[in-house]
Amino acid sequence: MIGDIVSFNNGDFIKVEYSAWRASDGAMVYTTQKDVAEKNDIYNKDRAYGPSLVIIGKHTVIKGLEKAIREMGINESRKIEVSAEEAFGERNPELVRVMHASDFKKRDIDPRPGMQIDLDGTVAVITAVNSGRVTVDANHPLAGERLTYEVKVVSKVDKEEERIAALAEMSGLRADSVKTENDTAELLFKDSIEKNADYFVNKTATVNAILEYMPGIRMVVIREEYARKEEKK
Repeated sequence: MIGDIVSFNNGDFIKVEYSAWRASDGAMVYTTQKDVAEKNDIYNKDRAYGPSLVIIGKHTVIKGLEKAIREMGINESRKIEVSAEEAFGERNPELVRVMHASDFKKRDIDPRPGMQIDLDGTVAVITAVNSGRVTVDANHPLAGERLTYEVKVVSKVDKEEERIAALAEMSGLRADSVKTENDTAELLFKDSIEKNADYFVNKTATVNAILEYMPGIRMVVIREEYARKEEKK
């Protein structure tokens, strides 16, 4: 479907919907749409579905997908194939390691195939457990895979406050309000947002994203509301 012709430049904020399948077997591996995820049995209740933010030239999506988005217009849809090289790269045998089971016992981990672990700051997957040896693969799960994408450009985000709100959402938070004045951005997170460990991690990611992708912002102020919980009688 042909959309409105727009020339996207480096630094532009674009909202897109997309779904991805492995070209080798046609299995869906990702989608931004909740109903599509449910129909294809990949729905994750812990994920936030909806249009995804792409910042042109900032490697926020794989190279092949960004290349296609650059050539598209708003409201345009395309189906594309992306090589492994322009997706998640070729598999690197050097990222596969065999470790002793005792290394996991020291970390109080019972290794099982399919388990994701943090291996020296890198996410890795245990692929085999045999005779006291554990095989760990730090390649991206889709490394070496050619992918098929269906992508639609939903909108271009131009307003400063909307860009900041989109960066917060990309980091896993939804701000109750966003204000900017001169070179300062202020975000409010009300008491309705649970202030758990994930919140504080995502808050840090939000601040870092704003300072990285919004060159006109030099100061980020976070306002938080906490209310006294009423005791149950």
